[in-house]
Amino acid sequence: MSDLTIAKVETRLLDVPLFRPHGFATYTATAQPILLVSVTLDGGVTGYGEGVVPGGPWWGGESAETMKVIIDGHLAPIMEGRQVNELAGIMADFERSVANMRFAKAACDVAMHDAWARALDIPVRDLLGGRVRDEIDVTWALGVLPLDEAVAEIEERIERYGHKSFKLKMGSGDPAVDTARIAQLAQNLGGKVGLRIDVNARWDRLTALRYLPKLAEAGVELFEQPTPADDLATLREITTRIGVPVMADESVCSPADALAVVKAQAADVIAIKTTKLGGLQESKKTVAIAEAAGLACHGATSLEGPFGTAASIHFACATKGISFGSELFGPMLLKESYTTTDLEYGDGVVKLPEGPGLGLEPDWDKINHFTRN
Repeated sequence: MSDLTIAKVETRLLDVPLFRPHGFATYTATAQPILLVSVTLDGGVTGYGEGVVPGGPWWGGESAETMKVIIDGHLAPIMEGRQVNELAGIMADFERSVANMRFAKAACDVAMHDAWARALDIPVRDLLGGRVRDEIDVTWALGVLPLDEAVAEIEERIERYGHKSFKLKMGSGDPAVDTARIAQLAQNLGGKVGLRIDVNARWDRLTALRYLPKLAEAGVELFEQPTPADDLATLREITTRIGVPVMADESVCSPADALAVVKAQAADVIAIKTTKLGGLQESKKTVAIAEAAGLACHGATSLEGPFGTAASIHFACATKGISFGSELFGPMLLKESYTTTDLEYGDGVVKLPEGPGLGLEPDWDKINHFTRN
């Protein structure tokens, strides 16, 4: 067994172009800033994690740049010199030393899991309890697109990758226009695939109550976070009145948040982003709360690159409570990858990667190419 002492923690900023712009409610991305975190053990084994916020600081209050400052200056000194199999204790010390900063902590959590599993020559899923499934459904998210572009992209993704459900971003434009666009898209597709919408918490109560019934009538199968994160009363009202499952995303950034949603009966599904929750350990707690309350969980994405996505796939394939599929498509949105092998997508699913750790190896030529000067 390799020596498990953490010898060094390194970070580098990557700027990875997307194959097409990806629109959120308030922002359109053309490249993904990613903080690549490397945890090297005394025995020479290195594990990798990624610090990624979907759309930058408007979503989670962090950015790749702020994560680098926090990790280099505050989290790395806590890790270095410790045994990587003290991961739970290290994460507890993170909480005593740095408030919030869950995306930064998640990047370190994943890199430590990867290094630890590689040192033991086992997959990360085995550190999380072992295999529940070998693959998981992947919903494709289109961003904010005009109708004709959305139809063309859906048809292309069905033919190429077999996706069975699609998520459409809303909230950036006029609600009436947005709703008409989605209703027309649903009509054009004629029930061939499932359609979901994500408003990124941008509608107020009256807007949601006016337009969500129209989207329900059009056949939309899931409403993701239509109203502000802290307004659980309105989220509950939507959940109980409209008859379409509601997914809480921005409302759940910790296990305590999940408990609050459960108590308020404010959602049917919880979006599990291993990034926003602070890593794999906190994600397991969050899923356990939801599962005990009878809520489904969805393997959500922050548009991570290959390492971060692989971590979420290992988590989803080792966690029975991830029962509402996933949208772990982040690497598919990148113009180029930076690992020697790619995650395997097809027939509407992504396969659990095999091999030690996360099951991926870095392509240093590509990483050096994308590294910010």
